[in-house]
Amino acid sequence: MHAERPYTVQVNGCRHTVSYEPAESRSPDFGGNSNWRGPVWFPVNYLIIEALQRYHHYYGDTLRVECPTGSGCMLTLRDVATELARRLTSIFLLRGDGSRPAHGAALQHQRDPHWRDLILFHEYFNGDTGAGLGASHQTGWTALVAKLLQQAGMEQ
Repeated sequence: MHAERPYTVQVNGCRHTVSYEPAESRSPDFGGNSNWRGPVWFPVNYLIIEALQRYHHYYGDTLRVECPTGSGCMLTLRDVATELARRLTSIFLLRGDGSRPAHGAALQHQRDPHWRDLILFHEYFNGDTGAGLGASHQTGWTALVAKLLQQAGMEQ
């Protein structure tokens, strides 16, 4: 919705617009990228998942929230944490067509069988496509995906 109708405000006769940018910003006003909004950062998302799991441990199944927003679907905090973890891990997993969202437009990684399974841990990811952005060797925090995959395996 925001992509089609960006936020616009008039101030002192000047029109200012905040457009939707799920990845790199087109404006130099924010350092040339939109790190402060939009992209998927693993450490922040991981901490949210952990917090939801802990709150579920306290509240149990009695507390339910709408997920995703506007869907009318009410989930426990554990179920919300599981859904967020599923979305994050899917960035790295093979899709039905043999591609990985994290590889984005890197055709060598998408098509070449010798490169396809060499997964880079990017600094952050495009919020719409999952394509890896920023530095490509951020195993310090993006490797948290391994913990999420482990948890997913234990739940099954």
